[in-house]
Amino acid sequence: MGGPLQGVRVVACSTAQAGTVPYMLMADLGAEVIKIEVPEGGDTSRGSTVFPGLPSTYFETNNRGVKSVTLNLKTREGREILHKLVASAEIFGQNFRPGAAEKNGFGYEELRKINPRLVYVSVSGYGPKGPHASLPGTDSMAQALGGIAQAYSTPGQPLKTGIVSVADETCAILAFGGALAALTHARATGVGQKVDCSLLGGQIRLMGWTLTTAMWRNLDPVTGQARVTGTAERPGLSASFNDRDGKPLVLQLNGARHWKQAMTALGFYETLERAGFGNLGVIIGSEERRETLLRLLDELFARGLRDDWVARLRAADIVSAPINTLLEASNDPDVVANGYVTEVDYPKYGKRLKVHGTPWQFSETPARIGIAPELGAHNDEVLRELGYSEEQIGDLRARKVI
Repeated sequence: MGGPLQGVRVVACSTAQAGTVPYMLMADLGAEVIKIEVPEGGDTSRGSTVFPGLPSTYFETNNRGVKSVTLNLKTREGREILHKLVASAEIFGQNFRPGAAEKNGFGYEELRKINPRLVYVSVSGYGPKGPHASLPGTDSMAQALGGIAQAYSTPGQPLKTGIVSVADETCAILAFGGALAALTHARATGVGQKVDCSLLGGQIRLMGWTLTTAMWRNLDPVTGQARVTGTAERPGLSASFNDRDGKPLVLQLNGARHWKQAMTALGFYETLERAGFGNLGVIIGSEERRETLLRLLDELFARGLRDDWVARLRAADIVSAPINTLLEASNDPDVVANGYVTEVDYPKYGKRLKVHGTPWQFSETPARIGIAPELGAHNDEVLRELGYSEEQIGDLRARKVI
């Protein structure tokens, strides 16, 4: 049985990460995704992070399982082919700067005339409105504006954006969901629509209830080693500590009962009670007491080993985990067991490589992990399906329309 999106045709004139990952996810789930690329050069990200004897990590991660068709959209014939594909598609995606899609013949108003049922997904940096709507956007820009830099900040240190493209990926996942929501509506009513997503909008959503709290209090959250939440009556704590070898772990709990339960399991409770921290609620609203408690916990955790601390907390039904590096995360037993990281064969390179798996597990229609296509690999197949003869395809290729 095919994936849950089998039978859905997607056409994407998109590049980079936020503009391609939504459709890669659809391809994983069985959709036919036709990626439109520039003849000869293709998506410029094909050349990003290429190791000897391997394909681009960037392009592979973002474009696996799709079909590559090259079209020169500056030519009349190229636009005609795109319009024929759109006529048979349910979803179209693009992430060009505002105005560029219209100039190149694939703006929303033009494509909806060809296919009124079409779901048209547009990904931008800042969103379709506002003073900077026409500016180009990047992951770092959205991280900078969206508040995530504060989430992992250290008091007294300048805010920094991170090395992982969280803005791109968050926007991509929201675009994926938005497209499928609009597709449900289109299938029920016969009416398509435009769905706008942005890097900045995704970051704002990612800030979740912490942003709501900051807005309601009109005060930025306390940052650093610990996240202190709640009230004195029902305090919450999420904090990281290092063991005696410097290996970090995290624990998270809510309420006085869980506090005592956790500290007792660790063998810390009597020490903490003598120091005046038998009740976690005493640190709510007091920076001095919060800092004193964290220093004391630092000393206590530094007396043992991470694996032991985590095991004790988990045995007491307290949420705890080692803090992984990216490489450690890729080998985490739960990550591997659930297929969140898997392996795929690359016949061209004679290798089997680790790649992202799928975040979903469907009981009846499992996802299938593909590999990214060679540039223009599906030109002939797709054009034949549109009714072009071999002679016509050869002519289009000779004139560099494809």
